[in-house]
Formats: sequence, C-alpha cells, structure tokens
Amino acid sequence: MALSRPALITLTALAPVSWGTTYAVTTEFLPPDRPLFTALVRALPAGLLLLALARVLPRGAWWWKAAVLGALNIGAFFPLLFLSAYRLPGGLAAVVGSAGPLFVAGLSALLLGQRPSARTLVTGAVAAFGVSLVVLRAAGALDTLGLLAAVASTASMSAGTVLTQRWGRPEGVGPLALTGWQLTAGGLLIAPLAFLAEGAPPALDGRAAGGYLYLAVANTAVAYWLWFRGIGRMTATQVTFLGPLSPLTAAVVGWAALGQALTPVQLVGMGLALGATVAGQFVARPVPTAGVTGRNAAAEPKDLRAGAPRR
Repeated sequence: MALSRPALITLTALAPVSWGTTYAVTTEFLPPDRPLFTALVRALPAGLLLLALARVLPRGAWWWKAAVLGALNIGAFFPLLFLSAYRLPGGLAAVVGSAGPLFVAGLSALLLGQRPSARTLVTGAVAAFGVSLVVLRAAGALDTLGLLAAVASTASMSAGTVLTQRWGRPEGVGPLALTGWQLTAGGLLIAPLAFLAEGAPPALDGRAAGGYLYLAVANTAVAYWLWFRGIGRMTATQVTFLGPLSPLTAAVVGWAALGQALTPVQLVGMGLALGATVAGQFVARPVPTAGVTGRNAAAEPKDLRAGAPRR
C-alpha cells in the first residue's frame, strides 16, 4: 500500500528526530569517552539484525556499492562526526551538519545532473542559520582538525545520500536489506578503529546496556531503514532538508529531560529551521543540467519525474 506524501515525509522525519536523542542517551546512560565503541555498537549489531531479517546478500557490483555506501553513510560518517563534536566548541559541528542540504544540492548537480534552484539554496542557508541560533555558544578559538572533520562528515553523509538515490536498489531488494548491507559494512570499518583507539570494550551495567540497545535498535536499525526508505521515494534534497530536525530535537530533549534552558534567540532559531525544513519539502523538482544521462533521470523518484502528478 502506497503511503501518502505527508505520511512518507513524517515517517522519514522520525529518523533525524531519533538521532536527536543520541546526545542525551550518550551522556546519561553510556560510559564516558568511548565514542568509537558507541559508534560500533550502533552500527554492527543493527546491520546484522537487518541482514537476518532480510535474508538477502549483495550480488555482483552491489558488493562494492554496498561497501562504498556503508563507508560514506556509516563507517566514515560516525567517527568524523564524533571527532568534530569532541574538538569543536559550542555546537559548531551541528551547524556544519545542518548545511547538508547545500552539500547535497551541489553533489546532485555533479552526480545526478540536477541543477539546484535558487529557492533550494536560500532555504538551505536559512536552515543552517536557524540551527546556528539554537546550538552555537560563546567559545574560544576554532580547532582546525575538528572543523575539517565536521566538513568531511557532512560531505560524507551527503555523498552517501546522493549515491543511494543514484544507484537505487537491485531489483527485488527492499530498503531493509540495503540498510542492513550499509550498517554491516560501516560497522566492520569502524571495528578496528574502535579497538585500536579505545582498547577492549568497557564493562556495562544494566543502564548502559539499555542505552546501547536503544541506540542499536531504535536509533540506528529502525531510523536508518526509514531514512534510506525515504531516499528511495523522495529527492535527495528533500530528504536532507529533514536533517536539521536532529539538532532541534536535541535542544528540546535537553530542555525537557536535562533541565537546559531555551532562550528567546534559540526559539527564533527553531522557528527558522523548522520553517526551512517544511519549505524544503516543497522545493521545485531539480532541473537537469545539459548532458544529463538516462541513468541520472532514472535515479529520480517516479512521482517526481516530468509528466507525473505533483502531490
């Protein structure tokens, strides 16, 4: 049964909303200073669970495609994101991440042959500005390595999003299997980094085990399945415009559960970012650039191609 457009957007939006709870769960439930181990526990068990449910392995070229997507969306993205979050002051990593729609717009022009509209670029800039009002704090000098890691993590996830849409899925393979392939590949990439950098796994009590279980199942397996499912039915730009919901959710959770205050400036920023997120779902269909191939045209969701009814 086909979902209506509002239902599809709402379900896809649950992914970044879930990711917005990661900070609170990590600080309140998990052992400190184990970011790579946390990334590993998020990715690999979730991937193996989805593989067991889907019972489908890659074939032919999809072995290397799944490895590339797993590296971009998970294996490289997670460590770079944690590195930037630890080294950058005052939520700057989240601001760089909120520029994802602008990265995706540029990569879509290169990889999908889709020229971004002025409305897309303006809406993306407004989203990033709104998030900056919510998360930025007064801080000292910038860390160059942290800033490079933040840009690289955003570029990695954006490239993975665009390539996921460009390559689609093999015939007869659903988003559950595709998500499982990527999480498993990404987890296997993170595993040696985690053990080399952090050593043996920490001792876990019931609280930590519950936190890791939540991150692996709801925050990763279910959330990434919804995310990649959305990429298969929406444009890459539309999906990425849902990304700012993650830092906004983190701010709301911090206020509601951790007693953190929300200032009037932050509330204005939330309004701007939410408005840009909604507007991003109504951006015009990207215009193919000169020389766009049939393969690029096929990468667009069917209901967004020329001649299809707008919903």
